[in-house]
Amino acid sequence: MHTITFLQDLAVVMMVAGFVTILFHRFKQPVVLGYILAGVIIGPHTPPFPLVHDKETIDTLSELGVILLMFSIGLEFSLRKLRLVGGPAFIAAFLEILLMIWIGYEIGRLFGWNTMDCIFLGAMLSISSTTIVAKSLAELGKTKEHFAQLIFGILIIEDILAIIMLVLLSGIAVSGTLQIGTVGSTIGKLGIFLAASLLIGLIAVPRLIGYVAKFKSNEMLLVTVLALCFSFSLLVTKLGYSVALGAFIMGALIAEAREIHRVEVLIEPIRDMFSAIFFVSIGLLIDPKLIAQHWLPVTVVTIGVVLGQSLTCAFGTFVAGNDTRTSLRVGMGLAQIGEFSFIIAALGISLKVTSDFLYPVAVAVSAVTTLLNPYLIKNADHFVGWFDRLAPAGLVNYLALYTKWVGKLGRSRPDSLPAKLIRRWSIQIALNLSLIAAIFGAAAWLAQNPPGRLKDLPFAGDAIDAALWLAAAVLSLPFLIAVVRKMEALGMLVAEIRVSRANSGERAPAIRALVARSILIAGLTILILYILVLSSTLLPSPGIFVGLLAIVVLTGFLLWRSLTKIYSQAQFALTETFSQPPPPRPSKIHEQLPGLLSEADVEMLRISPESPAKGKLILELQLRTRTGASIVGIERQEGARIINPGPDEAIQSGDQVLLLGTRAQLDAAKSTLSRPN
Repeated sequence: MHTITFLQDLAVVMMVAGFVTILFHRFKQPVVLGYILAGVIIGPHTPPFPLVHDKETIDTLSELGVILLMFSIGLEFSLRKLRLVGGPAFIAAFLEILLMIWIGYEIGRLFGWNTMDCIFLGAMLSISSTTIVAKSLAELGKTKEHFAQLIFGILIIEDILAIIMLVLLSGIAVSGTLQIGTVGSTIGKLGIFLAASLLIGLIAVPRLIGYVAKFKSNEMLLVTVLALCFSFSLLVTKLGYSVALGAFIMGALIAEAREIHRVEVLIEPIRDMFSAIFFVSIGLLIDPKLIAQHWLPVTVVTIGVVLGQSLTCAFGTFVAGNDTRTSLRVGMGLAQIGEFSFIIAALGISLKVTSDFLYPVAVAVSAVTTLLNPYLIKNADHFVGWFDRLAPAGLVNYLALYTKWVGKLGRSRPDSLPAKLIRRWSIQIALNLSLIAAIFGAAAWLAQNPPGRLKDLPFAGDAIDAALWLAAAVLSLPFLIAVVRKMEALGMLVAEIRVSRANSGERAPAIRALVARSILIAGLTILILYILVLSSTLLPSPGIFVGLLAIVVLTGFLLWRSLTKIYSQAQFALTETFSQPPPPRPSKIHEQLPGLLSEADVEMLRISPESPAKGKLILELQLRTRTGASIVGIERQEGARIINPGPDEAIQSGDQVLLLGTRAQLDAAKSTLSRPN
């Protein structure tokens, strides 16, 4: 009977969602609004009777929607983009979030709401919707403009800060206070977890995806990707963080794989289905009577979002060094709230710390601002022109002068070779220390949560702690050795810079050696104290600890070269992930078919061992973009034939490729593929 009820509810959800979505698409309105309206139509608060009977099942499916939605946002996350716009985007996003939290808190206080309602309202109003903004920009054809790239950078930073905000809100809801020590500890632990996850993931995940993709099975690739997504989300949940965090991080890691576009194509229909259920489930919670009862807060909060987001985002973008026109366009492009606000609101309900009316109010505000967002982006240029005409000339000149000054300040930053080396080695030391902390943290967690059978053993406690400490120390050896080597190099570099013959005379070499040795000894002392602090929950008795320490030291001495090699290989793998260019978006062949079919020709070409195409993906060659010709078939040396190969197909030495194009295009393609490296 439960199965029939579930199928009935799912059928109702999808049918109503499909109908309303078609209607909204027909009138060129945001589809998300259609999903929410569908939930309102079939919800328990809409007469004459509710059409959904098993709300818990729909909630479970909507949780899958959250995971896949955050996973898809992670797939669009690019560490390369973040590196390009990281500074300005971080400044703008950080200022905007702080100001909007304050605005939301003050609005809540204005209506006399309790403190938790005010805090959660501020958090909900501070995050714009990546999905809705990206879709609005794409529909208006503005994704390639500079202000749109800044918007995407700010959205990336907002997503990261929103994850941190979820963790902090959970702590506030449980304890009722926000202590500096708790905040520092939370951010520190989260930072270590993120650093370890990203470093290990960037080494392992893209290579795993590449290996699975070689089998040319969409089913295998899809199952592998979903397995990574759900398993990592489960791990993150077990560690006490939001399930959205795990999905987002795994999406960001898979985004660095060469096969990212193939993964996006496979995930898209699954994501769309469960995302639709997620937004419909939001609509199920909306009580029109409650919204009508709180029409004034909905109106005031909506105005606060539109004006607040526009002004705070524009202010943050301007402070970061962008001109007035760009800043205003960015502000108006981000003037709405979306899926992250729903997640924050749902957190308040699940923890039972917010009032019942807050969720539907937030959803109503999101619906209105989502409806306004495309119009705000479209009319941003008109508003900028109006500002330029009406603003006082002195103010306009002052703003332009500030932008010019910040630009010069950024370009005049000293960047000598020693400064670069010190900065690079310091970052590497910090990352290695984060990995060491993550290893000992995992060991401490296992000690507190041992497998069931080990708990019953009489020697379980001390023996498990000792074994876990030894395992953590041995696993940390490659990173410890790397930290020692970097400290040694830093000491030598600092000594070389600070001690010269001009200020030390003939004793300069001896003083350099003393300075370098002192820096290394100080660093080793700090490193030992750091390890002892990390080991505080696992340290066995002094006698056992001395024995374990001797084992670790002996292992490090005997395997020094091997451990150094392992670390170097991991470092090379990480560097290789970032050194390869990001895979370009595959172009659409139908855009070029009309001119091609009129005088199309085909020709076979064998790929020589010296060809620059050997070992590259068709996507990376960009042959159609560069020459106009297309690879429409491949015949391998072993006799295998691939008809209409995909963009992720690798070209091998000895392949015969079938080229399609005009004669001029074919000649250009042959020249490109035959030119020796």
